[in-house]
Amino acid sequence: MSPSILVITMSRRVEAALGAELGALDLTVARLGLLGHINGVPGASFSELARMSGTSVQSVHAAVKGLVGAGLVRDLTARAGSASTIELTEAGAELLAQARKAVTRVDTQLFGAESDPILRRVGAAIVDAFAGETPPRPGP
Repeated sequence: MSPSILVITMSRRVEAALGAELGALDLTVARLGLLGHINGVPGASFSELARMSGTSVQSVHAAVKGLVGAGLVRDLTARAGSASTIELTEAGAELLAQARKAVTRVDTQLFGAESDPILRRVGAAIVDAFAGETPPRPGP
């Protein structure tokens, strides 16, 4: 058995379940991640958001523009070329709270007490492996 193949197989199952839950909120996993990064790292630059998201700066600019258009974030940039201050709006914070509840439902469905015993063990092992770890804030 290959751990790589097992993780990919499980990740597809998790992504499908999350996609279904988040779709009801008109949200994708990528947009949820970006909202979470904006909320969790105040003052993050577009470059930092790109690194955290594993995407390009151009993609983050486009995604933030979409989030601004949807009323979920505001970009308090004083002028073009200056550092941005991006923050959640009240609607963005509410959507993030709803999305967290959706993630909890998926966690319970896939890894909770009533789930497949193997998935419960895997979920517990993943949580245990990262317990107490704080991801470093990306550098410049």
